[in-house]
Amino acid sequence: MRIPNIIAWVRRLVWLGLIAFALLVGYAWLQPGREDLPWTPLALTDPIGMATRSKIVDLTGERDQCLALLDSSGLQFTPREPFGADQCRVEDAVRADAGQTLLPLAPASVAPSCPMAIGLLLWQAQVVQPQAQALLGSKVTNIETFGSYSCRRMYAREDGPWSEHATADALDVSGFVLADGRRISVLKDWPGDGDKARFLRAVRNGACDLFSTTLSPDYNAAHADHLHLDLADRGTMSWRACR
Repeated sequence: MRIPNIIAWVRRLVWLGLIAFALLVGYAWLQPGREDLPWTPLALTDPIGMATRSKIVDLTGERDQCLALLDSSGLQFTPREPFGADQCRVEDAVRADAGQTLLPLAPASVAPSCPMAIGLLLWQAQVVQPQAQALLGSKVTNIETFGSYSCRRMYAREDGPWSEHATADALDVSGFVLADGRRISVLKDWPGDGDKARFLRAVRNGACDLFSTTLSPDYNAAHADHLHLDLADRGTMSWRACR
């Protein structure tokens, strides 16, 4: 082998070594937690990370795995028997038991899908309650909703894509009730600039890290009175809609 060829190979090896070293240093510096690594299992005790949303979506269709994870949270809940048909078939709906405080949905009869309940648990614990304490000085005792399951297409049209409500993979949040009796209404309080409005925007922004779709009054008039949260499965890219 000629000397110039040997020198060229040595240079390549040096560059490859430098690149590998830089990657190792970068990884060590960033030190990603498992909440940022998509190949690690979802743990409800982890902070919300870059991979949390995709891990929640991946629970769709994994009924037993999802129910076991939900059970590990300490939430008292009742799995519903599968119901509906075709595009409106729901296999994994759950209803939080009356009196529990980990997921205080109102009305108590609302039964989102299990993955949706996982997302709501994380949102309630890591976004809603901290923001309520920080901005309003009280904890949330009820999350008021317009419901989860509704066998219909998007915007109740006669054709077009099916809504995530058709499989209970969505929830419309209309307001919050605090321990001190105050009520925060999306319809009434979103347009303001006080603490209630700031709270609503903060929980909307936090929801964007957990749900595939988060729509607020900023999106359009159809969402003037609620926050729409859903877990649409958009494939490996898992892009989100946050408005």
